[in-house]
Amino acid sequence: MARFFLWPQSVILAQRGFLFPWTAVFLAIGIGGYFALRVEPPVALLWLMLGLGGLGLIAALRAGAVLGPVLIALALIACGYGSAGLRAHWTAGPVLDFRYYGPIEGRIVAIDRSGSDAVRLTLDRVVLERMAPERTPARVRVSLHGDQGFFQPSPGATIILTGHLSAPGGAVEPGGFDFKRHAWFLRLGGIGYTRNPVLLLEPPGPGQAIFKARIWLSNRVQAGLKGEAGAFAAAVMTGDRSSMGRDTLQALRDTNLAHLLAISGLHMGLLAGFVFAVLRFGLLLHPVPRHAWPVKKLAALGALVAAFGYLLLSGGNVATERAFIMAATALCALILDRRAISLRAVAMAALIVLVLHPQALVSPGFQMSFAATTALVAVFEQVTRSKSGRSWPRWTAPVLSLVLSSAVAGLATAPVGMAHFNQASSYGLIANLVSVPVMGLLVVPMGVLAVLLMPFGLEHLALAIMGLGLDWILFVADRIAGWSGAVRPVVAPAPHVLPILALGGLILCLWQGRGRLAGLAPMALAIALWTQSERPALLIADSGTLVGVMTDQGRALSRAKGSGFIADTWLENDGFGGTQASAAGLWPQIHDRVARAQIGPIEVVHLQGKVAARSFDRCSADQIVIASAEVAPRGPCRVFDPDRLKQTGSVALWLRDTGLDMKTATQVSGRRLWHGEGPAPKRLAQKGQ
Repeated sequence: MARFFLWPQSVILAQRGFLFPWTAVFLAIGIGGYFALRVEPPVALLWLMLGLGGLGLIAALRAGAVLGPVLIALALIACGYGSAGLRAHWTAGPVLDFRYYGPIEGRIVAIDRSGSDAVRLTLDRVVLERMAPERTPARVRVSLHGDQGFFQPSPGATIILTGHLSAPGGAVEPGGFDFKRHAWFLRLGGIGYTRNPVLLLEPPGPGQAIFKARIWLSNRVQAGLKGEAGAFAAAVMTGDRSSMGRDTLQALRDTNLAHLLAISGLHMGLLAGFVFAVLRFGLLLHPVPRHAWPVKKLAALGALVAAFGYLLLSGGNVATERAFIMAATALCALILDRRAISLRAVAMAALIVLVLHPQALVSPGFQMSFAATTALVAVFEQVTRSKSGRSWPRWTAPVLSLVLSSAVAGLATAPVGMAHFNQASSYGLIANLVSVPVMGLLVVPMGVLAVLLMPFGLEHLALAIMGLGLDWILFVADRIAGWSGAVRPVVAPAPHVLPILALGGLILCLWQGRGRLAGLAPMALAIALWTQSERPALLIADSGTLVGVMTDQGRALSRAKGSGFIADTWLENDGFGGTQASAAGLWPQIHDRVARAQIGPIEVVHLQGKVAARSFDRCSADQIVIASAEVAPRGPCRVFDPDRLKQTGSVALWLRDTGLDMKTATQVSGRRLWHGEGPAPKRLAQKGQ
């Protein structure tokens, strides 16, 4: 028994000096625990957990070398749990509970592009007709369709339009991405669209200086560099992707080059490195600073200022914040004569991001960013420590570093990308090997030079050279995306697969000694579970407008048009690929807007529209009836109409030997703040009996 207690003590003591990177992991466990809940905890409990976490951290200071780390781990879990919950309450705001159509007034605070390639505006200071201010959402997001005439969105402008708004939608299938939660933390209380011209109510007023500067710089860049290359340059320099075409974005995603658009570690590192090198070289040219000044430290300070300016201009998303924190840590280390890059720096960046934005933990951007960074730092630390092996010629070092970094980053982010986006890029490594050097040697340096030349009106000289590099990257993306088998669809894993895989990867990267190989076990388990993923036999959209039945050829959809986002997500999650139109061709029978299909002994009947719903008056026990309008047939069938689906959310059913196994989005995600107030959902009863 004594040996049993001595073993964990010896393990902890053996890891002394290498435990700090685990602090971010335990904070993330607490945050993940909050988001995994199915019932919203009381606010008092959240404050209690935060308080207990603080006390635990204080107690750990005098707890010794063994008990101290244990207390810190428990305290961080409690802090993560409490901070995530309190952040959710702090961002609370009104959410529409009905479909609104009418005048929408607001101030433009963000401009981007929707999945349908339409310009999309985020508005604050929202005014809706006949709606009290306390019920009006703090922010809404509207996509602009139709002819908008001469209207050009301007940061800070107050506009008015006539459009449709509704509450953000929930998960398109149980356990899927919950857009309601995502919108809650963005304070989006309504999303919608307009097909009418937008009118300018008031020109931009004071404030929003950074947003205005971003758009000004974006417009200036695109004026000097036309076409997709100009839109690409604007995205790289300012984070503004509103001019990027959908086909271009898809080609970049299909070749695993989309990370070149996101202002992340690559861009921040290249910018800081270029500014550092230029400043250091420039100061060394003069004899006074060369002999009397701390040139390297001054260059690092200048690079830090440039990196901070880049953070502000880029919009400050999570990936950019992480990149800036990493760059700032490295530059400060140079100033203080400390080691620049380490797993401690990665952990510090993760801690800061998670404290500021706990909800970032569940986002693909955070997961992919830190997966790549952690793996890269861990691998290069091992390479640096290793003294054995062949001594390669010095000229091969940059080539080997590029190949190794591309391979490691690709392997680290591939599972996250496949889990969230359900596709794998077959030739992503090739595309990155021929594109990333161009980004580092040509695009980023010329972007910096263009900004420096703008006060003199000479930016077009640098932008022309920058455009050559961007044209090459776009050419690579377009050509490789067209290769046969460039993109392979991947079936969506169960929700627990990615956390298990992440745990294994963290052990492999953070643990010291041979014990790190233990991380291979959970990784192997996660892969095995992923390969056994079983997709539902029947999927029902939460609006009742779309139904999907699994067949041997893939999922058959009940409609060829409409609910396109839901259809695309289902097909991606199935791992079959294809389009909504081709999936609709697999549906066996559609007549007079009544779609019928068979799954085992059960007949699925989808009633599309009010006329079809009114004409259906009788059903049997071996039928499942789904309707996009209210329906009340006589008989013992199970009915899912808008009224029922409002309670359940989207529905998934599996055919078992014992009958139908059903899960609803409400059962999986529970009743949380972002799903509205109310009691837990009652067990479903069969309607129409």
